[in-house]
Amino acid sequence: MSINRRQVLWAGGAIGMAGLFTACTGSDDPSAQPAGAKPKKGGTLRVGALGRTSAITRDPHATQANESDYLIIALVHDTLTAPADKATTNTVPRLAAKWQASKDLKTWRFTLAKGAKFHDGSPVTAEDVVWSLRRLRKTPSGASRLPGIKAENIKAEGSDTVVLVSDYANAELPQLTRLTTFVLKKDTKDKEIPKAPGTGPFKLDWFRSGNARLVRNENWHGGEVLLDAIEVKIFESPQAMANALLAGQIDLASNVGPVAARTGEKRKDIKIIRRRDDMAMPIVMRTADGPFADEKVREALRLAVDRKAMVKQVLSGYGTVANDILGTGDPEYAKDIPQRSRDLAKAKSLLKEADFDTSKTYKLMTTEDIPGLAESATLFASQVREAGVKIDVVKQESATFWDKTWLKGDLYATYWGTNDSVIFFASKTMDSDSGTNETGWKNRKFDAAYREAIGAKDAGARAKAMRELQKIQHDSSGYLLWGMADGIDLAAAPVRGLPTLPGYGRVQLERAWLAR
Repeated sequence: MSINRRQVLWAGGAIGMAGLFTACTGSDDPSAQPAGAKPKKGGTLRVGALGRTSAITRDPHATQANESDYLIIALVHDTLTAPADKATTNTVPRLAAKWQASKDLKTWRFTLAKGAKFHDGSPVTAEDVVWSLRRLRKTPSGASRLPGIKAENIKAEGSDTVVLVSDYANAELPQLTRLTTFVLKKDTKDKEIPKAPGTGPFKLDWFRSGNARLVRNENWHGGEVLLDAIEVKIFESPQAMANALLAGQIDLASNVGPVAARTGEKRKDIKIIRRRDDMAMPIVMRTADGPFADEKVREALRLAVDRKAMVKQVLSGYGTVANDILGTGDPEYAKDIPQRSRDLAKAKSLLKEADFDTSKTYKLMTTEDIPGLAESATLFASQVREAGVKIDVVKQESATFWDKTWLKGDLYATYWGTNDSVIFFASKTMDSDSGTNETGWKNRKFDAAYREAIGAKDAGARAKAMRELQKIQHDSSGYLLWGMADGIDLAAAPVRGLPTLPGYGRVQLERAWLAR
């Protein structure tokens, strides 16, 4: 998030819907849309996405462990804002056409897009949005999804304006409404949600066991949608999804991973869409209590890992070494903080100083939700053994992991499919008040730096606070971020107009089309 971006927000986010079309969709990949090619309307895009039937969720405000679920939900339902990839902003309009902040950066007014309707033809009102955001806020992780905003401080102002009042100054609030602020009709009952009409570019035709068919919304407020339909097919493994693409059973394999990318390199009829440094796969060490609560132990594990080997072996080179700071794609990422490198001698010394029990074997929990996650845990365990730490990797079924381990475990490997904001991670995963504080970390200096960064009106003060919060995270948080994985999609030759946006921007398929 650059200073230019903050100036845009302070000016009221006055970005027209045209900005959404140019900034939020399309592809920068020359192979995706050859020069002179004119987009065609029609056709059905068959998309493969990872997921497990045991972890299916149809609720837009629940935690979506399956990529297939998030893809379907994001095409049927609009969020208030959306990811972008521009020099001036990483947030652009979606269901909200514009936004305006008060001088103290505590009160934000979001104006809804003109002509926005639900799929049943009824207009979207501010009351619908207020009801949806309050419902979201009351979920177990609602505090982190709308940080600093109580349910009672979400109100309607007329028919098309939603007012959010924060407990503290927050210049970054529009950015925090990008991922899960899906809007439903007011008073929708829980049992009705799976078939509830959305406002997005596609309407749900049918859903069966994680697979779905979506048809074009002819009246989408965001403009013309090119595809007649999108069919989403759930796959439990990247290899099965890649094989389906190579066999012509699907047209797009979403987030298929580095191994499949190597296969795609050998095929002229397959395009590789690469989103660099797209996904974080950190090792999470619980700081509140347990065997990794001692800061020296956490530092020892960070020094025991061979980051270059992790990137080479786990990601097949499709990624980069990281430095234990989340949000490496942020323009304000602190590149001047020295890169941590492997030092087994120091790691052993720190473990001895901390009186860490090396006779025990510690469990590292993980899932196979995304390509490379379980492999990263296994290689990590092998590497830290050289420092005297014995790790037993336990692969959990997805639903069990998210219910029993996430936010609770002493040591686990997880992932985040977004990377463009240091503030996003600070608010979601490290602020003491966050409902999704993955490591149980509470650090008053970090909290103060975070509040200063999001509320600063002076560029110098903000820059100082941004660096400070990253330095504190680097030195003492519960994260071991060894590397960043590239996002990899494989597409059949006729597929055009795919998004190359980082993170969750990859689900914005309304401008995709088929050249056949």
